[in-house]
Amino acid sequence: MGRPLDLAMPPGADPATLSRYLNRAHDDFVATGSTDPAVRRLVQESWRRSIEGGLDPEQAMAAIRLDDAALAAIRDQHPLAAGMPVIRRLLVDSAADSGLLVAVSDAAGQLLWVEGDAGLRSMAERMHFVAGADWSEASAGTNAPGTALALDRPVQIFGAEHLARQVTPWSCSAAPIHDPDTGAILGVLDLTGGDEVVTPQSLTLVRATVAAVEAELRIERLSPAPRASVATTGWQAPSLEVLGGHGATLRHGSTTTRLSLRHSEIVLLLSESADGMTTAELGVALSDDEQAQVTVRAELSRLRAVLGPIELASRPYRLKNVVDTDVAGVRADLAAGHLRRAVARYRGPVLPASTAPAVERIRDELHMHVRSQLLVSSDADALLSFADTPHGRDDFEVWERVLSILPPTSPRHAQVRAHVSVLDEELGV
Repeated sequence: MGRPLDLAMPPGADPATLSRYLNRAHDDFVATGSTDPAVRRLVQESWRRSIEGGLDPEQAMAAIRLDDAALAAIRDQHPLAAGMPVIRRLLVDSAADSGLLVAVSDAAGQLLWVEGDAGLRSMAERMHFVAGADWSEASAGTNAPGTALALDRPVQIFGAEHLARQVTPWSCSAAPIHDPDTGAILGVLDLTGGDEVVTPQSLTLVRATVAAVEAELRIERLSPAPRASVATTGWQAPSLEVLGGHGATLRHGSTTTRLSLRHSEIVLLLSESADGMTTAELGVALSDDEQAQVTVRAELSRLRAVLGPIELASRPYRLKNVVDTDVAGVRADLAAGHLRRAVARYRGPVLPASTAPAVERIRDELHMHVRSQLLVSSDADALLSFADTPHGRDDFEVWERVLSILPPTSPRHAQVRAHVSVLDEELGV
């Protein structure tokens, strides 16, 4: 069972009456610091976080941190770009017809897309509700995208529940979007407008769209992008996925095959070898005990029956087909400077159940390559996306790096600081 929804406007509530009450409660809080106990606890806690972070309710404006070039670069790399067609189809088109806005942020609260009704977009620009602006609580105070990000749960904010005075005429419903493989927060989907966006139906629509986006991301990863030659030849390279799973998944055309751990190791090693490998070399690569060559040959014979149209040549053993691997994809993203895309693609270590020496080397080298790029990065979104995963949860240096670049006013700063303290104590750093 999930957490019960904390609705901003319970069924049967009168919007005008609720709005008058919230405006009085907002004014009292700004003037005295005291909160009416009838104000939702979620809102009270967010107001206090914002004030303690130094936010001025009367003057605060969301900071615009990304210029057009930086915004375009992030959009190009961000994993949620693959979900935008779904969001436009399920939410943006109807929102535009209804006079509403749809926004998508990254995991740090920066708005990457703001779409919908043109007239409303023009009005929203006056409060910096635009692509490139930072709508985390630290920058904009209590708001649905920022508070959903801070709490990692769906959130509705109605009118004067917003802390910043310029935002109080607006209402919004938002929900986090998670990586379907790692569970890390990728960003937030938000619906903004008037009273109608804080109904139970609006939040249900937002959550349903988030579920569709997460499903689309999973499907997109199960359907690797065609190579450049596909457009002219109609041929698509086989793909091998070895990240985060106990065995590899091999795809060729419409065929999907789950390989045993030993076959996964062999196919990965052959895909990494430009010149192929002899039976003796495979034996050393697969085991510290240098498996008997007859055992390796037997495995290769069984593997041929599994590979289907993928040809396994011998003397030395090699794959005659080009095989795209997710390992190579991560390396290519890192080489191109696409850190966010690399982190999204890196769903976990290479074949974590394998004890084959050569596989362990590939695993360690790739993991350290990703970490080294993160540790010199100032991209909070990429760092948090890695840190929130099982393979990043206990990485003290990564969490320290996150803490060093997050502003003290960030809604996640306290949680990150607490986690660093726990790791410090556990590891005796």
